[in-house]
Formats: sequence, structure tokens, C-alpha cells
Amino acid sequence: MKRLVLAACVAAAFLGSAVAGELPAPSGPAVLTVSGAIANTNVDGFARFDMATLEAMQDRSATMETPWTAKATTFSGPLLRSVLAAVGAKGRTIRLVALNDYASDLPVEDAAELDTMLATRMDGAPMSVRDKGPLFLIYPFDQSADLYNEKYFSRSVWQIKEIKVVE
Repeated sequence: MKRLVLAACVAAAFLGSAVAGELPAPSGPAVLTVSGAIANTNVDGFARFDMATLEAMQDRSATMETPWTAKATTFSGPLLRSVLAAVGAKGRTIRLVALNDYASDLPVEDAAELDTMLATRMDGAPMSVRDKGPLFLIYPFDQSADLYNEKYFSRSVWQIKEIKVVE
């Protein structure tokens, strides 16, 4: 219980710290739309990001085994918490939506407490739609064996097109 309260406080402090404002509009094709309980937008009340903007954010690169790859693979991309901070997210739940409309919900604590990333590259190469791109939520399986289970596998959405922040 103490850990849950601490996690909620960390998430609220972290995600509530962004200042309301406008984000720059994407200069290239938008690959991600963020909507819902957000303070910062750039196109018609949504936050849209092109690949260059995402790849310029605080990122992570890690080599790990996953259920979706045949061998240890290096993933890199922005930390999910960086994207949520940029939009001034103010919710408790994050809904990830894929190109085929598959969706999965995860608690905001997964972004605040874990080094979850929106992978844009696999083994250094941009991820195509055919290879689970352009964005694939990767949990830090390399940091904790406790994450290597169905709970986190089901939250690891690929071909992400949208993030909805729910209060």
C-alpha cells in the first residue's frame, strides 16, 4: 500500500509539472497523436508528433530479449514519460491505440516509474509498419525479470498511432 501511494505521488508530481502551452506543429508527417487529459497541444486540440521531434526527446537504448524477437535486440526511442511531460499529461491511465485499432490501457505509473520507451528503432534501423513500427512500447525487460510476463506483454503495443490520456 505504501508503494502504491508513493507511486501515485511520483506520477502526479512528474506528470503535473509540465507547463500549459502550445507545442510546435510537426514539420514532417505526424506519426503519433496524443489526446485526452493534456495541457499542451499543437493541432486542433491534439498533440501531434513527427518522427524527428520524437527522436529528439530524452531517449533510451537497450538490448534485450523479448517474446517478439528471435534474439537479443537493441531498441531505442523516446521515454514514454518524456512524451507525456511534453504534452502536460494529467491522467491516471494511458490508452495506447495501434494502427489496427487494438488498444491497451496502462497506469501512468508505468511511465513515471519504469523506463518504458516508444521504440522508433530496432537494431539501429527505423521500424517500419511491417516490423511493428513506427512506434512500439517496450518495457525495460533488461532491467527487471519481474516485467517478463503476460501482464506487461499485453501492454506492449506495437504500430502505435495514438495515446489517449484518461483522467
